[in-house]
Amino acid sequence: MTTRHRFKPVDTLEARLAAEAERLRQHASTLPHGPARDEVLRKARQAETGSQMSEWLRSPGLQPPS
Repeated sequence: MTTRHRFKPVDTLEARLAAEAERLRQHASTLPHGPARDEVLRKARQAETGSQMSEWLRSPGLQPPS
């Protein structure tokens, strides 16, 4: 039986998503205006939104419904 080697990320999900959004925004700044640039910016916004949602879900102020 083979064992599965798992990878444990060093950074949090929020940090990785924020870094990906920044990387995508920098990449978009090098592209000319057009559909390709719009697609990269859309992916950057999705990563940023995912990071913010994950932070909100982990916040201590969030309480389960009673």
